[in-house]
Amino acid sequence: MSGNEQKYINEAFETNWIAPLGSNVNAFEEEMTAYAGTAGSAVLSSGTAAIHLALELVGVGQGDVVFCSSLTFVASANPILYLGAKPVFIDSEEETWNMSPEALERAMKVAKVYKNLPKAVIVVNLYGQSAKMDELMAICDSYGVPMIEDAAESLGSSYKGKKSGTFGKFGIYSFNGNKIITTSGGGMLISDDVDELKRARFLATQARDQAKHYQHSKVGYNYRMSNILAGVGRAQLEVLDDRVNARRAVFDRYVEALGDIDGVHFMPELEGTYSNRWLTALTLDPKKVKITPYELIDVLEAENIEARPVWKPLHMQPLFKGCKFYPHAEDDVVSERLFAEGLCLPSGSNMTLEQQEKVIDIIKRTLDSK
Repeated sequence: MSGNEQKYINEAFETNWIAPLGSNVNAFEEEMTAYAGTAGSAVLSSGTAAIHLALELVGVGQGDVVFCSSLTFVASANPILYLGAKPVFIDSEEETWNMSPEALERAMKVAKVYKNLPKAVIVVNLYGQSAKMDELMAICDSYGVPMIEDAAESLGSSYKGKKSGTFGKFGIYSFNGNKIITTSGGGMLISDDVDELKRARFLATQARDQAKHYQHSKVGYNYRMSNILAGVGRAQLEVLDDRVNARRAVFDRYVEALGDIDGVHFMPELEGTYSNRWLTALTLDPKKVKITPYELIDVLEAENIEARPVWKPLHMQPLFKGCKFYPHAEDDVVSERLFAEGLCLPSGSNMTLEQQEKVIDIIKRTLDSK
C-alpha cells in the first residue's frame, strides 16, 4: 500500500457509497483514462472480466475462432471458452518473448484460405514487455480483425511513446494482488470507443434495461468494482511511476550482478519500448549452465525465497489439448524453449537491497558450484 488508500476508503464510508457505484469508481475511471490517454475506461472486478467483455463486444460467440498468445497465464484465454469460442495459439519471438508476427501472419493466411478468420486477436504483453505492436497491428488491420491488448502485466510500460494497453480496439489492465498496482482484485477495460465502453458497463451490471422495474433482455454479468476498492486503486495509481522505477531498479541490479555469467540471459527490452519490468525473467542456457531452472527454484525455496518458472505455454496445457498452434518457425518453437529454460526472480517493488543481495548471492554460489 502507498499510505494514501485510507483517505479514499474513508471517503467511501463517509459518503455511504460502498457499492459498485460512487465517486471513487467515477474518479478512478477518469484518472486512468487521463493516464492512458484513451477516450474512456470502465473499471471492473478483474482483468479476466475485462477480456471477457472485450470479446463479447467484438462479437465473439459460439464456434468462433480467437487467436491468442500462447506464452501467458491461462486468464488470457479462459474467456474465449466462456463464450464457446475456439482458441488458436500463436508462438512467441525472441526479441520480446511475445506474439510472433511471423506466426500470426501464417495463421491469418491459413484462416483466410479456409474462410475462417478469427473474430479477435488477443496479444499479451508478457512480464511488462510490450509486443511488436506495429507489426502485429498491421497484420490485424490488413485482415480486418480487431486486436485486444492484454496489458494485465504491463501497466506503466510504453511502446514508442504510447502507453501499453492503448493499441487495438480494447486494452486490458489487471489490479490483482500481484500486479504492479493493486486493488486486491480488479481490472480495467480501456478504449477510444466510448459507446462500446457504455455497453461494457451495461453488461457488467447484469445488463439491466432502462425501466422502473427490473427488466433484462440479454445476459449480463456482475463485473463491477466496489467504491471502496476503486478508492484503493486511485491511491495506487498515484504511485504507479514510483512502482515502475522500483521494479526497473530491481531488474537493473540483477543484470549488473548476474548479466556477465555465461549462459544467463535476461528478458530483452525491445528498442523503442519501456518495460515496467513487472517480473525479472531470465533464461539459463542448458549448453552453458549445469543447473536447470527448476533446480535453481528448489535451491531458492530451501532458503524461503520464491522464484517461479516462466508461464507454461497454453498450447501445452491439458485444458487446451487439441487446439491449433502456430510456431514462430517450423524448426523453432520459441515459447516452449523459454518455458524450458526460463525463470522469474523475486521482483517486488518493496524488495530491500539486503533481500535482493541474498538472492543474488545464492544464485551466484549455486551456479559456481556446478
